[in-house]
Amino acid sequence: MPFWVDGVAPLSDSSFESEIAYPATGRRQLSGPSDAEAARAEGVGELPPTGAGFAPQALTRRMASAKATVVLFIAARSHGARATASVHVLNLCTTVGAVRPTYGLILAIIDAHWMAVARGDEPADLVLAGGKVLSVFTKEWLEVDVAIKDSHVVGLGRYEGRDRLDVSGAYLVPGFIDAHMHIESSKLTVDEFARAVLAHGTTAVVADPHEIANVLGTDGIHWLLDCCTDLPLDVYVMASSCVPASRFESPRRPFTTGDIESLLRRHRTIGVAEMMNFPGVIAGDEAEVSKLTTGLTDHVDGHAPGVRGPALNAYIAAGIRSDHEATMYEEALEKRRLGMWVMLREASIARNLRDLLPLVKKFGTDWCMFCTDDREPGFIVEEGHINQMVRVAVADGISAEDAIVMATINPATYHRLWHLGAIAPGYQADILVLDDLVSFAPRQVFKRGAPPHFIKLIVPEWVRQTIHLAPVTPDSFRIPSGPRKIRVMRVIPGQLLTGSEISEPAVRNGSIVADPSRDLVKIAVLERHHATGRIGLGFATSVGLQRGAFASTVAHDAHNIVVLGVDDADMAACACRLADIGGGIVVAEGGRVVEELPLPVAGLMSDQPLAVVHQRLNSMERRLAGMGVSMTAPFMTLSFLALSVIPELKITDHGLVDVTNFQLVPLGVD
Repeated sequence: MPFWVDGVAPLSDSSFESEIAYPATGRRQLSGPSDAEAARAEGVGELPPTGAGFAPQALTRRMASAKATVVLFIAARSHGARATASVHVLNLCTTVGAVRPTYGLILAIIDAHWMAVARGDEPADLVLAGGKVLSVFTKEWLEVDVAIKDSHVVGLGRYEGRDRLDVSGAYLVPGFIDAHMHIESSKLTVDEFARAVLAHGTTAVVADPHEIANVLGTDGIHWLLDCCTDLPLDVYVMASSCVPASRFESPRRPFTTGDIESLLRRHRTIGVAEMMNFPGVIAGDEAEVSKLTTGLTDHVDGHAPGVRGPALNAYIAAGIRSDHEATMYEEALEKRRLGMWVMLREASIARNLRDLLPLVKKFGTDWCMFCTDDREPGFIVEEGHINQMVRVAVADGISAEDAIVMATINPATYHRLWHLGAIAPGYQADILVLDDLVSFAPRQVFKRGAPPHFIKLIVPEWVRQTIHLAPVTPDSFRIPSGPRKIRVMRVIPGQLLTGSEISEPAVRNGSIVADPSRDLVKIAVLERHHATGRIGLGFATSVGLQRGAFASTVAHDAHNIVVLGVDDADMAACACRLADIGGGIVVAEGGRVVEELPLPVAGLMSDQPLAVVHQRLNSMERRLAGMGVSMTAPFMTLSFLALSVIPELKITDHGLVDVTNFQLVPLGVD
């Protein structure tokens, strides 16, 4: 029978020679009940102190069926850069019965040197002196020194240290935490993403890697997790729950419950990612419910756009505790009333923050936090990351203290990252030095008590070889005439949502064609994982394109090739070029590609620095504007036209999807 720590992963009951999974810092290998080596004292896998990293109440879970209790005590001793820990079985009492016993573990961690520094008996490694420190627990500004030892805060007050930094006049706040996001949407590899966001004060993110999961399966997520080991950014992962997002999409391969279970046992995987198949959950679909009942975690993110009333009750009753898809105050309020954490989102094409801030103004910051979801390089460079959300919230009338709480302790609390989100004894020393409470542009960022140290990742070849496209010609995009009315996808500026319209088709030479004069452009999705040749065809409006075509292998969530165009030859040129360069974004005109951004890493991410990607995207957006495109963030907007779980009308390689009724529908309307 297994031992469990906080319901996350098993510890063998035969000899204790197994791994304990800590939801905030990963897994430790124990050599035995009396002498276990702890992980490194800094960075990935540190053992935080009682009351901070893991309070006993957070580490102890006794299931309703429990018939036995194992109590373990861990005493940690610092030795330079490492700490050792001893594990002792203090009590084991077993009751024999028909119910399978489950075990709760109570762990207490004491570091003598941390306590000595906290008392003032030993010098700190670093003291930040003279600043105003925000207590996220009381929303007060404290004029105290911050004492740091072994990458953690150990005391607030008056301290001496081996190093002392005068931050007089500055404001010290915890590092910002992004509660839900997709690294791949930045079009940057995770090391370049870390460089980009740490400069803006984001020191931790909770990522759903379902973009790379759709392209490379669980291997892609394991590779991403491995890449995060030595990053100065804390990257926690939620196990992707919906690969594909729906039965209408075609990833490399679908995930099973077993795939999710394997990811939940990985270091830094802290729960189940956004459950996008909300119709399946609400209906009690066995396959979807099984993903929520693995027994490995009860921490599940939600995705419920527009879900209200009894359906919302059913969704929450399945154990889903958050949502980031609310776009209106009334929807967010209903979700919060029913006990959901509301993630206020500010993405490139889903800028919902200002619309949802009345929820905070009226009911306070409880159960609210910030997330970026999908943010492009230009947004990060020009406006920032989570600090941009804090800045906008304050400008809209939220107090600086409340805004910071939603960017720090609230996401840490929701995600059970007990060692993050505050400047207080025992918390990881992720600290921002701010000159003011208006711009929220950090003067200095401390990650684990020091300036961030960046690394450069090497991308293996198997992560680059992901485009498998059947032959494509202009005739691949031909739509025979016939229907007198057609369904048209209406793009809604600045939103993931689309509308659905009925329009008369433009017919030429026996084919339905684009009609730029009526802002009617052709859209196609081409399957690119198995070279099946399957293509979904349709039309869109509110795009503005007058000539040419543009395409991308970033096409949520299955990341097949999505193309918008007014000329079939240009659409074919786009698709063929994407296959040649291993994925990316291209613009074609006159039968040839005129500008491109290669994204060779899984067809999703560039291997270039942020500045290069930003410059190239800016140039391509200017070109599209010259071709008549009026959409906000045109490439991000294009990528979401293929996402079959955001209402109202979307398109995949299987055809048009009526998301409201969750079914495929024909282009023609009788």
